[in-house]
Amino acid sequence: MELRIFTEPQQGASYDDLLRVARTAEDAGYGAFFRSDHYLKMGSADGLPGPTDPWITFAGLARDTSRIRLGTLMTAATFRYPGPLAISVAQVDQMSGGRVEFGIGAGWYEAEHTAYGIPFPAVGERFERYEEQLAIITGLWETPLGGTFSFEGKHYSLTDAPALPKPAQEHVPVLIGGTGARRTPALAASYATEFNLPFVGIDKAVEQFARVDAACAEMDRDPSEIIRSAALVACVGRTDADVARRAAAIGREVDELKKNGLAGSPAEVVDRIGQWRDATGIQRVYLQILDLADLDHLNDIAMDVAPQLT
Repeated sequence: MELRIFTEPQQGASYDDLLRVARTAEDAGYGAFFRSDHYLKMGSADGLPGPTDPWITFAGLARDTSRIRLGTLMTAATFRYPGPLAISVAQVDQMSGGRVEFGIGAGWYEAEHTAYGIPFPAVGERFERYEEQLAIITGLWETPLGGTFSFEGKHYSLTDAPALPKPAQEHVPVLIGGTGARRTPALAASYATEFNLPFVGIDKAVEQFARVDAACAEMDRDPSEIIRSAALVACVGRTDADVARRAAAIGREVDELKKNGLAGSPAEVVDRIGQWRDATGIQRVYLQILDLADLDHLNDIAMDVAPQLT
């Protein structure tokens, strides 16, 4: 079982804050540092000093870290044109020596689109654009050197794109996720290296992974090729007081976190991850870390939880 760190910088984080967390995660042995792609805070957080862009963040982290993998849960297809996005991600992959993982979704948070003047189509159109972006971005990366890539879709058209630059990796991992019952599993079967379920219960996860498996069967793809993962908020402490303090710092109740996330003592969290693994077959857990100032939290989990996950 691999543990990864997942952050929500729109709630309030500078690049330096994210760098401290990424370097701590790297030194502690986590598999990856991930972040969201949002331009507006949620809930009661002040959001200061303001939002940061993930691919600009990763360009910095590509040079300021050396081993940890870097990725998004999830880049919003509504925010960017697919051609320039493919260029940005490929460049960051080169800058990092091949450490990028590319999570992409349809986009869902209408308020941030309104705040920053980004069009927010109806959900059907968003998924159409999302599907076209997946085809274009992967098509650009997979076009052989010296070749060109063209695409004619409902929303995007490319003509004789040189399909450059290429990522450092031969195949950049593509993450798809969410609970959509029809289009999401089909897109995962077509494009995903990994399928991620964020902040759902075990029963819901079992149902959705089964849909992905069924979609794979329809296109004759082995579902075991797709890594299964979950994202869950983390609140771990060696004592009840530690857990309560960390829950209070993120404005949550301990009992609620134990029900819906990974909270409690190291033993409790190891047991809960085991329940997830046994029921769903997940291979990775993204630990949503909401208090980015509490670097001891990352170290405690690395020392007290990770070694027990065999």
